[in-house]
Amino acid sequence: MKKFGFIIFLFLAINTFAQDSIYTRNVVNTLTSKQFWGRGYTKDGMKKSATYLTEAYQKIGLLPMGQSYKQTFNFPVNTFPGKMMVAVNGQKLIPGTDFIVNNESPSAKQKADLTELDSLNYKASPTLKILLKDKLTWSVATEVGIVTTIQLNKKNFTAIPKKIDVDIENKFIPNFEAANVCGLIRGTKFPDSILIITAHYDHLGGMGADTYFPGANDNAAGVATLLSLAKYYAANPQSYSIGFICFAGEEAGLLGSKFFVENALIPLSKIKFLINLDLVGTGEAGMTVVNASVYPKAFALLNAINNQNHYISKINSRGKAANSDHYFFTEKGVPAFFIYTQGGPSAYHDVFDKPETLPLTEYKDLFKLIVGFNQKLME
Repeated sequence: MKKFGFIIFLFLAINTFAQDSIYTRNVVNTLTSKQFWGRGYTKDGMKKSATYLTEAYQKIGLLPMGQSYKQTFNFPVNTFPGKMMVAVNGQKLIPGTDFIVNNESPSAKQKADLTELDSLNYKASPTLKILLKDKLTWSVATEVGIVTTIQLNKKNFTAIPKKIDVDIENKFIPNFEAANVCGLIRGTKFPDSILIITAHYDHLGGMGADTYFPGANDNAAGVATLLSLAKYYAANPQSYSIGFICFAGEEAGLLGSKFFVENALIPLSKIKFLINLDLVGTGEAGMTVVNASVYPKAFALLNAINNQNHYISKINSRGKAANSDHYFFTEKGVPAFFIYTQGGPSAYHDVFDKPETLPLTEYKDLFKLIVGFNQKLME
């Protein structure tokens, strides 16, 4: 009878976890959809995303970390809401696939002959330049330059560029309003001891009226894993409090996490450990832990749990790096790991980081590893 009961329990546990996998995939699909427009700075993409996350926190049962779930802040950003037309040698190019505009570029409208500076660089005028690139990678700028720079995908455009026709519209927003989304599950025994899970939900937004950057691996996967962990901990309250923060403004320079650290909704001294999830949608080639060498005992603990359960094929150690939202926390003395996975699609900061090609290879194992690590921290 006991054996039968255990089998039923195991079946229910596996089925519940399978449902969490479905939930995680649905979150990725939602956040990368056209409705959220790259979770950025045009078409209210970031605002819609913050509202979606707030509603998800409420459904899960998280408490607000402060007076509300949203912690708002402002920063300047250069955006491209409208016209995005580039034609080279009379051939109209596709935004995102054939070309991108450097993120700090101002508006430009001109037709001109191109002067070759070298095989990869061309000039139309003092304020309009062309670069040939193997890969088109976009980002976010918080200021506007004086030169409009257009990057052409040289794999798609093999002819020598001689003439260009450009009509590009930028809009600089000096006080763009964004919001971190912060929630909490109170601990049953030691509520003043807090473990934190973080992930940035913002991405690059859109370039023009018809092109957006989905950001499946970067970082819909991290947010989906965070929400899945929130569901687990809401159903299984722990002795410590567990906090969840979805940051905005990461792509613009870690601005959301910087703002949180400078305006903390909880005392930073009460955070016993923080795990930041960014680029966790793959994993067949293993994962890397930033700050592993900074906190060797914690890294040894993480490895011991992984080795015992054979979760991730390889965990690489990396030192201190200011490359995601963990950074400002550790600068203030909060112990933190930044976890990212390796392998799978190479799409990054481009229009090809799509949900349909995101494997979520190690989602289940990473989930279990984090739960096991947090459990050991609370012992």
